[in-house]
Amino acid sequence: MPRMTAARAAVEILKLEGVTNAFGVPGAAINPFYAALKAGGGIDHTLARHVEGASHMAEGYTRSRAGNIGVCIGTSGPAGTDMITGLYSAIADSVPILCITGQAPVAKLHKEDFQAVDIASIAKPVTKAATTVLEAAQVPGVFQQAFHLMRSGRPGPVLIDLPIDVQLTEIEFDPQTYQPLPVYKPAASRAQIEKAIGLLLASERPVIVAGGGIINADACELLVEFAELTGTPVIPTLMGWGILADDHELNAGMVGLQTSHRYGNANFLESDFVLGIGNRWANRHTGDLAVYTKGRTFVHVDIEPTQLGRIFAPDLGIASDAKAALELFVDVAKELEAAGRLPDRSAWATSTQERKARLQRRTHFDNVPLKPQRVYEEMNRAFGPETRYVTTIGLSQIAGAQMLHVYKPRHWINCGQAGPLGWTIPAALGVATADPEGQVVALSGDYDFQFMLEELAVGAQHNIPYVHVLVNNSYLGLIRQAQRNLDINFQVNLEFENINSPELGVYGVDHVKVVEGLGCKAIRVTEPDQLLPAFEEAKKLAAEFRVPVVVEAILERVTNISMGAAGIDAINEWEDIATEPGHAPTSIRPFVAS
Repeated sequence: MPRMTAARAAVEILKLEGVTNAFGVPGAAINPFYAALKAGGGIDHTLARHVEGASHMAEGYTRSRAGNIGVCIGTSGPAGTDMITGLYSAIADSVPILCITGQAPVAKLHKEDFQAVDIASIAKPVTKAATTVLEAAQVPGVFQQAFHLMRSGRPGPVLIDLPIDVQLTEIEFDPQTYQPLPVYKPAASRAQIEKAIGLLLASERPVIVAGGGIINADACELLVEFAELTGTPVIPTLMGWGILADDHELNAGMVGLQTSHRYGNANFLESDFVLGIGNRWANRHTGDLAVYTKGRTFVHVDIEPTQLGRIFAPDLGIASDAKAALELFVDVAKELEAAGRLPDRSAWATSTQERKARLQRRTHFDNVPLKPQRVYEEMNRAFGPETRYVTTIGLSQIAGAQMLHVYKPRHWINCGQAGPLGWTIPAALGVATADPEGQVVALSGDYDFQFMLEELAVGAQHNIPYVHVLVNNSYLGLIRQAQRNLDINFQVNLEFENINSPELGVYGVDHVKVVEGLGCKAIRVTEPDQLLPAFEEAKKLAAEFRVPVVVEAILERVTNISMGAAGIDAINEWEDIATEPGHAPTSIRPFVAS
């Protein structure tokens, strides 16, 4: 049998499992693994500036293409703890990433050695598995099991912690005889699907709530086929946005308290049957459950059995991989169509599109400083259907979800459940690494941008181009809006007069100087007519210099974005709604007055 270090065996397994890219920061306790990475070849490594950034890069990389598994690597101690946020984000959104950490020698684990921390115990709550490998001979099996777990059932992250002496120990391992373990995914039975379709046929105004599990299962085409066969309008969740194009005649809009459309909520409230597939009934989607569930029959299909009934009890729950379920849904629907047993849903579907035309938010404002709505209007003009948007949390993300348009799966890459500030820049770098010739556009408020802006230097060093739209009001906007309920405006102001950039007034941080200092390009926009030319120029600069390009839009200090605190029937529309076509010129459907 061939002999090699355990670290080299781990690298060979990564390649055999399909890994081609990794993101990380070396250190003393993980250097043997890096030596094996260099000697083994075949895996491109991107040097992050912060190990949390490496974990978010791995997430963005995974989310970009079916089958991708991002790998992040760090040394012992704080490197592992810094990546916990990335692991939490990944498990919350069912994203498989592999986190590899170095560790003190096995004999020193209980002696409070330098940077020795029980990272496996710390990581267990936010991973599918977290293991400190104590025997070098176990390394191949632990890595094999890691890929099996990440791909089986509900996808999610795994952490493997490698003591330095374990990495350096020689073991017997033959890469030519290695084989990945079979992936396990639960599958619906025909009887379950027939019952679900029976409930759908018995309804008058059904909708499908299409979640991110459909994208994870690479089953978007099946979902569209089933919706078209049955004439059922589709409501994508935030994580499922892009499953079917926004301009598809059965796209009924998104639902929720924040990242939703006026017409989406209205369409859902008219429904009497809901088929949820690959979704988890997130609280920002449902709002008040009494409002959300009243008068509706629910079928829930999810790959994780314990998700069924977690938020509320469906009338029928089916534990199944979305692709396995949708294959049967399509088969049964085709049989019913051939037998002439599918009802005509065209009137119901048409009514959802009529609401789409009537119930719109205004985006066209000529104000200076800029209103954020105008930024998204011009983004719709500048960035086409091929654009991959990347964003995390804040008013920027909420407004973006309300006003931007997405046409393809994996083209809205959003950190949905965890929403850590700082996620956007490194995640965008991971997305752009996975799709180097694609149009990647990140979206941040000023605070998200400032959390991990050092990662822009990674884009400059490794020539990873993308466009980053930075909406700057020098405020913690979402927190300020939430504080209204407490009648406070406390510790959310970021403004100060920058002595080095007095032209900014109270907007404080000179993002253009910082971005340029990190080796990237930046453009500042203060008037609405400058937005579209700036976006076009940013695309050219990114293509020419192969670096991130930031377009900073200076916003009015205070803007309240539409959202609610209770039910989806009580959304507060802070700004004017559209009352004429010119108010929403880039809307999916031309505006029609009520």
